[in-house]
Amino acid sequence: MKTRHRRLLFITAGVLALTGATLLVLNAFRSNLVFFHTPTEVAEGTAPLEQLIRIGGMVEENSVEKTSESLHVSFRVTDFDHSITVTYDGVLPDLFREGQGVVAEGRLRDSVFVADRVLAKHDENYMPPEVAAMKLDEKAQNTPKKYYK
Repeated sequence: MKTRHRRLLFITAGVLALTGATLLVLNAFRSNLVFFHTPTEVAEGTAPLEQLIRIGGMVEENSVEKTSESLHVSFRVTDFDHSITVTYDGVLPDLFREGQGVVAEGRLRDSVFVADRVLAKHDENYMPPEVAAMKLDEKAQNTPKKYYK
């Protein structure tokens, strides 16, 4: 085999290997993508039924139902236009409560969203109470005292 043919064979093999690796990476990305949908999109039928999705919104007031003998919880998530019932078996996050933002990841089954994970949302200004108390103490200690006559 001539040097020229051998070089062409190595280049072709390299391009094929690179193409195969790229296809594998793209397939892995596609299978790990989880899209975010609102309860309105779920109600309109634009959300995929067989695919893992995330829904987000606010937990409706007076909608949380917990069972005392298990970790089963059901609640309603709303975007203030539509709402959807979510069921979850597991420990809820500490920040989960009615009237707060939530993101649930799971699948839609018979107009009920069965969540595998529930994430409580908070604003970017959230601070644990202990840290907030320390900051208030620090601020009070650094405040200069004013004396008036």
